[in-house]
Amino acid sequence: MVLRLAEKLDVPLRERNELLVAAGFAPVFPERSLDDPTLQTARRAIDLVLKGHEPYPAIAVDRHWTLVASNAAVGPFLEGTDRSLQEPPANVLRLSLHPGGLAPRIVNIVEWRSHLFERLRRQIDLTADPILIELLEELRSYPVPEVRQPAEPSVDYAGVVVPFRLRVGNVELAFFSTITVFGTPIDITLSELAIEAFFPADEATAAALRG
Repeated sequence: MVLRLAEKLDVPLRERNELLVAAGFAPVFPERSLDDPTLQTARRAIDLVLKGHEPYPAIAVDRHWTLVASNAAVGPFLEGTDRSLQEPPANVLRLSLHPGGLAPRIVNIVEWRSHLFERLRRQIDLTADPILIELLEELRSYPVPEVRQPAEPSVDYAGVVVPFRLRVGNVELAFFSTITVFGTPIDITLSELAIEAFFPADEATAAALRG
């Protein structure tokens, strides 16, 4: 009954284990490292998706937004960021919003910052994870860099997506992203893994990346 209720309420697997323990039962969902031999097929699938998305950037993150893997298109965007932010275990939210990270080059930093905070708050509401709560407080403490006002976007997003607009050299690139998760995971590690793929939001960005 605990498992049936948790499934209907879409409770994450980690929290389902906690419910089982609270009800006097043993946890049933395993948690293994991606380096575990039993997860090598899944790891190959992750690498295949990331590689297949090139020349556009894509990353894989765990539940704490720790970078698990990325494709070759991500590297050039990190040039000029603080090396300490890139050292494992690198947190992609910290890398994005830290003054030594991408934040000074994000053209729509106020909009993007609010978007990331909202995603993180929804995750906290669902899991009450103390590490995520601490992360949100840290991110909120970062100063908002002064950036030039962005020009009117060439694409009408119509409130459907929040664009990610990054200045690389003298070029402004615009992206929107999609998130891919494993469809029927029974392992906690896989259930909490997400692949975020960034797509060009305009033809100028697509052409720049293809070049």
